[in-house]
Amino acid sequence: MLSNHTFAFLGAGNMARAIVGGLLRTGHESTEAVAPSSVRASRRTASLLEELTESFPGLVTTTSNRAAAEGASVVVLASKPQGFADVVADVKDVVRDDALVVSILAGITTKQIEAAFGRELAVVRTMPNTPALVDEGATALCGGRYATDAHLALAREMFKAVGKVEILPEHLMDAVTGLSGSGPAYIYMVVEALTDGGVKQGIPRPIAARLAAQTVLGAAKLVVETGKHPAILRDEVTTPGGTAIAAVADLEAHGLRTMLINAVGTATARSAELARLREEASKAS
Repeated sequence: MLSNHTFAFLGAGNMARAIVGGLLRTGHESTEAVAPSSVRASRRTASLLEELTESFPGLVTTTSNRAAAEGASVVVLASKPQGFADVVADVKDVVRDDALVVSILAGITTKQIEAAFGRELAVVRTMPNTPALVDEGATALCGGRYATDAHLALAREMFKAVGKVEILPEHLMDAVTGLSGSGPAYIYMVVEALTDGGVKQGIPRPIAARLAAQTVLGAAKLVVETGKHPAILRDEVTTPGGTAIAAVADLEAHGLRTMLINAVGTATARSAELARLREEASKAS
């Protein structure tokens, strides 16, 4: 159970803040809240840590990664990816042998993390996305060589506190980055375009923005809650000779689906490239 653990977040940025908030909230589906005193967060800037404690009274904060990590049963690597080696070097001798190391660092493999610690630690790599800030995140996770089913279950419970979770093989994590990791950016562009479309037709911008955002939210929720294939739901909207089918034909003619499919592929390739560059830089150093 989450409440039986002590958590250390090394790097308390927006994503870490979202996860901390999920852990501390009560009444969440199947997840017992964690006591603030069982959560530690480290960050270099003291003023930002003060803001964190104002949001989460009782949270333990420190500017020392070592102080946060020492004795914690779950250590969350949440710094910038390019600085992960320095963070691990700073804390590796105070991290418990039986600790679970959870990484939210994009492009850093479990093998790289295990090598940085230099011992057989349980590592779970995750790829959450920014809607976790409003408890609607999509997180994929995978385990390293020494992570057991129990470790994966614990990590899964952590991220269920801020959204939906899927467990996948590690070789698919770049594809996850291209789909759900980068995906919110694509949807924001859709919302923006729909808003502009409404404005072009005479709807005041604030109203058009609200209608566009709620339309995307409602459509996504319908997919999730009904379990129906999106094509079936689309067919239910497109009556013969109606407005929706006319618009769908225009979207097809301009290649909307192909553009989105290619966008996921492009982001996936870039994620793999960044991971390769970091690994080369690590070997060079």
